[in-house]
Amino acid sequence: MPDDDCPDSPEFDSRFDVPLRGVDVDGETRCDHYHTDRDVIAIQFPCCGVYYPCFECHRAIANHEAIQWPRDRFDEPAILCGVCGERLSVETYLDSGYSCPACDAEFNPGCRTHAHLYFDTA
Repeated sequence: MPDDDCPDSPEFDSRFDVPLRGVDVDGETRCDHYHTDRDVIAIQFPCCGVYYPCFECHRAIANHEAIQWPRDRFDEPAILCGVCGERLSVETYLDSGYSCPACDAEFNPGCRTHAHLYFDTA
């Protein structure tokens, strides 16, 4: 369920077909925290159902602690490709080789260093 009740949260970004918030987000989901050419995904946080470009955006905007995607829900769509708008399951994203299977946009392979913040990878 989207976190609509936080009075300090910005409105959802109308450029996207999913509920998305972030800090200085561009049209391909890059944010103030991560903005290289390959930083073109947003992740739906299971705690609120809202997509954020990164954990730092969630920390800055949401009125609650983030939780990780549980392993038994990795088959659910939770990753948005900021280039084509395709929604990927966590499993598909983690197995993608850091590129979108729909449009071949390259994702940042450096994201693997903080995957544990988003997904139950233990």
